[in-house]
Amino acid sequence: MISLNNITLQRGRENLLQDSSLVVFEGRRVALIGRNGCGKSSMFALLRGEIIPEAGDLSIPAGSRISHMAQEVSHSDRTALDYVLDGHRELRRLQAAISAAEEGNDNEKLSHLYEELETVGGYSAEHQAAELLHGLGFVNAEVSQPVSSFSGGWRIRLNLAQALMTPSDIMLLDEPTNHLDMDTTFWLEQRLKRYQGTLILISHDRDFIDNVAQEIVHIEQKQLNLYKGNYSAFEKQRAERLAVQQSNYLKQQREIKHIQSFITRFKAKASKAKQAQSRVKQLANMEIVASAQIDSPFHFGFFENTKVSNPLVSLRDLDLGYGDSRVLSKVTFSLNPGDRLGLLGVNGAGKSTLIKSLTGDLKPQGGEITRGEHCHIGYFAQHQLEALDLDASALLHLQRVDPKATEQQIRNFLGGFDFHGDKAVEPIAPFSGGEKARLALALIVWQKPNLLLLDEPTNHLDLDMRSALTMALQEFTGALVAVSHDRHLLRHSVDQYILAHQGKVDDFDGTLEDYHQWVSTKGDSAYEKADSAPAKSEQNARASAPKPSLNKKQLRQQSAEQRKAKSATTNRIKRIEQKMEKANAELKEIEVKLADTELYAEDKKDELTDLIHSQAECKRELESLEEGWLELNEELEASATG
Repeated sequence: MISLNNITLQRGRENLLQDSSLVVFEGRRVALIGRNGCGKSSMFALLRGEIIPEAGDLSIPAGSRISHMAQEVSHSDRTALDYVLDGHRELRRLQAAISAAEEGNDNEKLSHLYEELETVGGYSAEHQAAELLHGLGFVNAEVSQPVSSFSGGWRIRLNLAQALMTPSDIMLLDEPTNHLDMDTTFWLEQRLKRYQGTLILISHDRDFIDNVAQEIVHIEQKQLNLYKGNYSAFEKQRAERLAVQQSNYLKQQREIKHIQSFITRFKAKASKAKQAQSRVKQLANMEIVASAQIDSPFHFGFFENTKVSNPLVSLRDLDLGYGDSRVLSKVTFSLNPGDRLGLLGVNGAGKSTLIKSLTGDLKPQGGEITRGEHCHIGYFAQHQLEALDLDASALLHLQRVDPKATEQQIRNFLGGFDFHGDKAVEPIAPFSGGEKARLALALIVWQKPNLLLLDEPTNHLDLDMRSALTMALQEFTGALVAVSHDRHLLRHSVDQYILAHQGKVDDFDGTLEDYHQWVSTKGDSAYEKADSAPAKSEQNARASAPKPSLNKKQLRQQSAEQRKAKSATTNRIKRIEQKMEKANAELKEIEVKLADTELYAEDKKDELTDLIHSQAECKRELESLEEGWLELNEELEASATG
């Protein structure tokens, strides 16, 4: 097992972990989660021996073989297959030894080496490496191409394949799904569930964590907190723990105020001095309960655009491609206000091509596209991060978009994306990928779009920001077209799916689970790139797609009703919070009056009695409001996970 005992870990002068302990048992699959900058990557560096803790002990079983997924992009001229095989270091050592023995005609040594080669699976290694490449989306022709010929995202896939190829007892994977499409993510999930060693992964994809992890380690307040079960189980357990903690905190704060009030009133009276001193000791010895930290640093919503066209965009017999190459043919559909589409398909099937045609960045090869007069597009794609001005601040980016907005208005808005204080006015050059993605989203939100086109919006975003984006999309009243491998975001923000497949775009009348089943059973399954798949007819593609029990109209109505119910619950929570704030203010006012020693004079007995009754009534009201607040939040959580 892996054991961390009272570990203190620093980055610069800041403690990432403080006297924290953790045990991970052999063969468990663990997800390491926490906000960006909390120390997840440093934990991996610690486990790999690249850094040492400032205090405490780390114990890893002697002789453990550790495999990890490199984050840097290689420029090697080795073929993709050889690069993956390089992960099997024992295989490469034996191959080099065999070559040397052959040159020396040492038949006895060769005999032993061939036996060792068979023991480590050397004769099937090339087949295994090719299988890994195929599973990660590489076609046969690409297996022999040099690593340097692939783009950055595909090289990261090669790093993942190499990590999977490496014989290991412990595997460390840092964001393995970041450059994978949904279909390849399905494949990876199944692969990792068969892994026999101890798996520790960092991921911001909650569905991926749900399907792979058996335990969650949450880094929070410089501690490693272990939760049994997957991410959904973690959310429930943590919510329950925080609710209990907050309830205990509020209860203790009331008790502290009561004790302090007693001390203030009676410490000067000789008859009560002993009791007052006892209360002082009680207060000094009390173990303080911390207030539960439950708020996300992100809170934003899309602005309503008062002018809107219907339809917003209309496509008729659209042919799309690049140069002489056609990617999609005869695409026909319209986007109306309120439409919420998830675009499915393997890499290379034309999803981004379709999005670019909707934005106007790609001119059609044929057909007609019509945009409404009041169609205001908000477009998010990864290349927009590269278009940001690295020398400008987040504040300046928004001032350029809207020169009339005041600095305070922009600062207030940026705060919802966790750009506070100096962070809002610093040049963005040193920002992380996640921070730049948040700024790109902020720029889109500020411009009040009524048609959102999102092409992999969650890359680089942590779990908190993904959750905030999902909630904001649920409240968005315009039209939405989303391409994303984040199944949770799709499941909770779109009403229907369309499928790019073999040069066509068709309705997909099913769920993401249906899509998973469909790609798993297709002869040209999602583990091949679309341009290598054998041609099939449009009718066959539609016929093989599953049909749900509800039609698209019913599904849209159902989703609209769910959003309406969620909005109503959210509003009820806000009203209760306003009442709680008012009741807390009244209670504070009463307790200030009760702290006045003159109130305890004989002639003010009636006033004192009234205040005590008011205090008790106010506390009862607060308890009732808190109970209702918790129930509504549980209801909201249940609707989000249902």
